[in-house]
Amino acid sequence: MTIIVTGADGYVGWPTALRIADRTDERVLCVDNFARREWVASVGATSATAVASMDDRLAAAEEQGYTNLSFVEGDLTDRAFVDRLLAVHEPRAIVHTAAQPSAPYSQINGERANETQHNNLQATRNLVWGLHEAGFTDTHFIETTTTGVYGAPGFPIPEGGATMEHEGEHDAVPFPAMAGSWYHLTKSHDAANLRLAHSQFDIPISDVRTAIVYGAGTDETRADDRLHTRLDFDYYFGVVAHRFAAQAVAGYPLTVYGKGEQRKPFVSLEDAVEGLARLALGDPDDRPDSHTVYNQVTRAISIVEIAETIAAVGDEHGLDVAVEHIENPRDEDETHRMEIDHERYDALIGGGSVDFEAGIGEVLDAMTDRKAVIAAHEDRFLPDVLES
Repeated sequence: MTIIVTGADGYVGWPTALRIADRTDERVLCVDNFARREWVASVGATSATAVASMDDRLAAAEEQGYTNLSFVEGDLTDRAFVDRLLAVHEPRAIVHTAAQPSAPYSQINGERANETQHNNLQATRNLVWGLHEAGFTDTHFIETTTTGVYGAPGFPIPEGGATMEHEGEHDAVPFPAMAGSWYHLTKSHDAANLRLAHSQFDIPISDVRTAIVYGAGTDETRADDRLHTRLDFDYYFGVVAHRFAAQAVAGYPLTVYGKGEQRKPFVSLEDAVEGLARLALGDPDDRPDSHTVYNQVTRAISIVEIAETIAAVGDEHGLDVAVEHIENPRDEDETHRMEIDHERYDALIGGGSVDFEAGIGEVLDAMTDRKAVIAAHEDRFLPDVLES
């Protein structure tokens, strides 16, 4: 039996595969088609950290004792590939992190929107139907969706479901899809498809709704430079905390729209990886038989707090970081608190272990070491119009 990690060349997928391999003697199979590298290159960007080839990554992993780690290159939107993958490796768990992960990329034009939706939805459908038709209905299917499926409602967000009341009657229902981009909508559709797959096929499902992930690495990726995970900082693929950090390293002021008091959900890379690994490593003789939603969040942080924390930590790194407020060009609630329940995820990981300040310190360390790369791509901090 095998644990499969899809999207294993990615920011979250790679350190997740390493952690799982470190904690089990079972075979851990990494699957990827390297599309993330191509998408980032297509917008003229690059990772702040040097990302080794998969061959070099695997060689370094073996030197660190990960003798149970292997890799298969393939496209999960190809049903024939998925069927072969499942038939050969008979997974007891699949951690599905493979996706086109960028909302801004999905908004560039119709071609990118179509690419995003086809890639993300087809891959998930192929995997759950493949498990069903191959008879692997005990395989624990763990997917990273996104907290973005909730949108930004003006009330506290539950961990997965809600209670709907109408004409005096009420019932528990899935939280309505309120996604704000063509990417986020793929994960809303995936969440619905996962619920249906559990209902129809009895596949145990963990829908892990991932928040904004920050951090430059984990204990496993720090063991060798060739094991580093990627660290994007451009407008399309870099999360807001990493973009701000790169701007600080490059000497640009951190620009906050309006008061910047609206909060966003965050989780450290360490805590994101820990939860996925624990789900994948559950006792094979005690597989879950449920459909469970986890809000992969440890706290909500305001935009202005992000900027001010980076400025403060930047000062410790010898960076003179200015925070500037400008008139908000967006039609949005600048005071939205983003209250989101994450008790189930907290219990899974035993509480968060990496706070935002420490995570940003590590990001600034990594980016300062590669300041020349940041400077060479400083024009990628802001969006431009891409024709293809």
